[in-house]
Amino acid sequence: MNLLTTFAGSMMEGFLPKGWDLGLIDACASDTPESIGVRQPWWHPDFELILTESTQDFDVMLGHEIAQTIRKARELGRPSALILPVGPMGMYRWAVYFLKEWNIPCDHVHGFNMDEWSNREGDTLPPTNPGAFQYAMQAAFYGPLGALTVPIAQRHFATKDSLPNYADQIADLKAKGAELSVIFGIGRVCHIAFWEPHFAAEFTLDEWKKQTHRIGAMLHPLTIEQNALTSFKSRTTLVPAFANTIGPGLFLQADRIIGGADGVFDRGMQWQGLSLWMTLRYGPDPWVPSSFMPTLPGKLFFHRGLAGPLVADLN
Repeated sequence: MNLLTTFAGSMMEGFLPKGWDLGLIDACASDTPESIGVRQPWWHPDFELILTESTQDFDVMLGHEIAQTIRKARELGRPSALILPVGPMGMYRWAVYFLKEWNIPCDHVHGFNMDEWSNREGDTLPPTNPGAFQYAMQAAFYGPLGALTVPIAQRHFATKDSLPNYADQIADLKAKGAELSVIFGIGRVCHIAFWEPHFAAEFTLDEWKKQTHRIGAMLHPLTIEQNALTSFKSRTTLVPAFANTIGPGLFLQADRIIGGADGVFDRGMQWQGLSLWMTLRYGPDPWVPSSFMPTLPGKLFFHRGLAGPLVADLN
């Protein structure tokens, strides 16, 4: 007895994204932990899955990868275009540490935050609000870099005035030799940024791939609950129901990806194992936005605990 056998007539009908193949999802999560790195036919030849043993290791390794990306661009004399998440976050402390240790000025960096909480009209939280992603980025990355920091004019946030300009700004940077690095986490419903699975119903695949952004995107209830648990100490009423977000027209442009999945809790609990397995094994599908990320070159770091086994633990 499981969800597949009790789904019909339940409240889960109409709740989960309608394009999800639950049988395939179950199959994605049914393999052994040791097999998580088995390469799939659609993975890019330069896509790497990187195991980390602990949250601490995860933060250091992901932070080092971000810092190295910034350092290499400077050494090559090129601008560095970074699409940046707020979640995961622990890596920013270590990116700052390495950049300061190496004394790397970041005046060649252009940061594009991938999303921000909003209302239906796309109005966002003020940057002084502790719940705002702009506030979080200033506190975790731009501020601690001190004299080495990214110039204010080169920090872009997903407001309704700024977000629509991302595509042209990134295209201009690429024309000047910049490499676009997309740094990302994976949502509970396999979103990238806040590009949610239910948006797939609106487009053909080709149209879906061209969407650069969305203002006032309607979030899936599981996305809201994920953030209630991970960012708002379970207080669901604090989480906005809408967000501004980049779309596949930007994140699929990545020259390199730097991904992270560290969604483990205490006492063996976790929220992200199924999402990670779906990302790796479902196969590219707009109803599972993160499933496209392994088709791109780069690295996806993950916490060992997310590999499973994903079975009930009633102890």
